[in-house]
Amino acid sequence: MSASTRPAWSFTGVTFRHEGARRPAVDAVTLDIPRGRMTAHIGPNGAGKSTLLQILLGVLSPESGVASFDGRLISAWPRRELAHAIGVVPQGETEPLFSVREIVAMGRYPHLGPWQRERAIDIEAIDRAMSRCDVLTLAERWLSTLSGGERQRVRLARALAQEPAVLVLDEPTSFLDIKHEMTTFELLRRFRDEGTTIVLATHNLNLAARYADELIMLNRGRVVATGTPRSVLTAERVSGVYEWPVSIVAHRGGAPQIDPRDAATK
Repeated sequence: MSASTRPAWSFTGVTFRHEGARRPAVDAVTLDIPRGRMTAHIGPNGAGKSTLLQILLGVLSPESGVASFDGRLISAWPRRELAHAIGVVPQGETEPLFSVREIVAMGRYPHLGPWQRERAIDIEAIDRAMSRCDVLTLAERWLSTLSGGERQRVRLARALAQEPAVLVLDEPTSFLDIKHEMTTFELLRRFRDEGTTIVLATHNLNLAARYADELIMLNRGRVVATGTPRSVLTAERVSGVYEWPVSIVAHRGGAPQIDPRDAATK
């Protein structure tokens, strides 16, 4: 299989159980994640979305099964090489006391040698990332003084400053208002159009359906369904996985949209 056609990630029978847990967080998962596409992991709380992302990134090692990135076992990748290839926007990160610009500039670390000063190309990448994430005017602010939504945009800017071929995001629109939710997904789609592979975990089913090319629905650590939003998001499947009755309506662009029913109709 050529580099252009093989998947970005390939999992075969991957299982991971957190210490002390009664059941695996990821249970015998077999799937391929395509390159050059936007793939969204969806599912209820505890479905295994964040754990699966941590395995993708090599943060967690599966207790069984095979997990590969770009045709190579994830465990065989040197950390610096993996950091150069993959930009990450984590969830619930605790940042040290730095300014916004200093945080975003950390995205350039994989491109710089030890003690190397920023070059013109690094400064341009940092400024461009801050501008695209609407945090340029916050550059000199301490991160601790920002709202949750502003901090999330700074994290995204840091990942974009890296200019990675692959971008992995865990709940990228947490704490964001409608404008910045939409801006974030529009930005991710633009990066997808430019050839970046996007993988994200999200609770926002409707935005995932509108913007993602592929969905991976998880529940209790297992893959329930994979495919296009139209094939994955059926009323019966969503109602069963999320344990709440829903209807499916069509967005004007054709994407399925979830319409939860009132409690009285359960």
